[in-house]
Amino acid sequence: MGETRFHDVALEFAAGVNAQAQQATKIPRIGFLSTTSLAVVSARVEAFQQGLRNLGYVEGKNIVVEWRSAEGKADRLPELAAELVRLNVEIIVTVGPTDTQVVKKATNMIPIVFAQDNDPVANGFVASLARPGGNITGLSTLAPEISGKQLELLKEISPKLTHVAVFGTSTRTGNAQALKEIELAASAFKTKVQYLDVLDPKDIETAFRGASKGHADAVTPI
Repeated sequence: MGETRFHDVALEFAAGVNAQAQQATKIPRIGFLSTTSLAVVSARVEAFQQGLRNLGYVEGKNIVVEWRSAEGKADRLPELAAELVRLNVEIIVTVGPTDTQVVKKATNMIPIVFAQDNDPVANGFVASLARPGGNITGLSTLAPEISGKQLELLKEISPKLTHVAVFGTSTRTGNAQALKEIELAASAFKTKVQYLDVLDPKDIETAFRGASKGHADAVTPI
């Protein structure tokens, strides 16, 4: 082999080794998307960061987190989700169902992990809790039986409880199941249930007035 050819091969080999080294030291990039400000979900942010540290990942050292918040303006979510996709992050973490729905529309390739969802199956995020399928997974908070337990605890606190006002949101998946559980428990305890729909924060005051008018002994959310 001539000296020139040997030099060329050596350069090609060195370039290949350098490229592999760069790829090996590539710092993972995670996208984090929230509808509300990060200050509002600070507890979840801190838990997320602690979880990363427990796995040996320190932000700014061996991992990069692209923090994105719509600051309460849901109409900004599509733009922020698209931005994370363009950054080609390895994974996108979402805080709630609204964020997850938007990111789902933005990509079917990048893995998505939702921090919580009351019913990911009904919301169309996963095929089933046992086998999510697709590119989405996360933590499900669907537990309608807890609603019945809430009434049981109220009855222990106030044995003379005969009328309870239940605040729920009919448009929220899992609401009907939770109400069914609390009605079953109420039947066993001979307690009357007054359901009051809270579709918006402004409805809370109206709901309390309704509970007072209905002479409720206690109020419980579902």
